[in-house]
Amino acid sequence: MDWLNAASTWAIPGMLALIPLWGHLKGVPVFAAFVRGAEEGLRVCVQILPYMVAILVALGIFRESGALEAVARAVAPATDWLGFPPEVLPLMVIRPLSGSGSLAAVTDLIREHGPDSFVGRLGAVMQGSTDTTFYVLTVYFGSVGVRRPRYALIPGLVGDLVGFAAALWACRWFWE
Repeated sequence: MDWLNAASTWAIPGMLALIPLWGHLKGVPVFAAFVRGAEEGLRVCVQILPYMVAILVALGIFRESGALEAVARAVAPATDWLGFPPEVLPLMVIRPLSGSGSLAAVTDLIREHGPDSFVGRLGAVMQGSTDTTFYVLTVYFGSVGVRRPRYALIPGLVGDLVGFAAALWACRWFWE
């Protein structure tokens, strides 16, 4: 087990040393390639900034207007029937929209119910089992110029629903 700890401790520093060394041995101007990559990354950041601002403003309006709570109340009968605790409904609504918003929701769940509570664990597992579907569609597709993502939304949302259901199943299996 000591070798595993040593390997995990040295994995990142080893890669940081070996990749430039490999490039140098292959004759690649390593620093120039690094600067070009950083420049390209900065250009991508500038390209996606308007999309990020738009989604964050829309999310803020969605939360502050009370629409988040209204949607959570509207889906409550279905989620109650499926066995989801009502405390996680806001997380289920906000997770496809925003990673930081859903992280704040999970933080609130853990603060209110405790990290070892079923609701706290379920919120944490849901956070890790799903993705920010609308954010991905808006930012990533917008940054490459895709205006109509066609069939990407439905599979993304179905994936989120499957992730929520799998999180509930796993939490019930492990902790109830």
